[in-house]
Amino acid sequence: MSLAETIPVHRRTIALVGLMGVGKSTVGRRLAKRLGLPFADADVEIEAAAAMTVSDIFARLGEAEFRAGEARVLKRLLQAPRMVLATGGGAVLNPETRAELKARAVTVWMRADLETVAARVQRRDTRPLLRGRDPLEALKAMAEARYPFYAAADLTVDVASGAHADSVEAIVHALEAHWAEVGA
Repeated sequence: MSLAETIPVHRRTIALVGLMGVGKSTVGRRLAKRLGLPFADADVEIEAAAAMTVSDIFARLGEAEFRAGEARVLKRLLQAPRMVLATGGGAVLNPETRAELKARAVTVWMRADLETVAARVQRRDTRPLLRGRDPLEALKAMAEARYPFYAAADLTVDVASGAHADSVEAIVHALEAHWAEVGA
């Protein structure tokens, strides 16, 4: 019996995946409150573990070291008790992380059109992968590389430019339908 078969699907962590700027952290906090679960933001946990910001990790250690740390932190979080987990946009690029997500979480791809995401990410200059680049062009390149992995999520929920409360409700409805379908 695989690990995935030993953890009932309704008792798994709910992991939000998707591009930067789709609202994983903001919606995740609200979703956790709605479901009465703890919340963790992978980037916040990575910063705590490294004792530096994500931007500083990229600047001082490089993306490869950030990704290695991200994989370690996500493995730890996915082995913790059930929660709502906002993953980093690139977390799905790591095969071991994808396997952990598949085994230990119900994954929800928060999908939004790239123009909406580009408008959101331009509001802050804290995203190392966008520095010095046109946000829409950078997001298109990320989407090309990451969408095939996001598409493997258990659920896909379109989160347009509407209110975060609407995204929470859409995810709750998708989870309820998923749990009913799998008999959880």
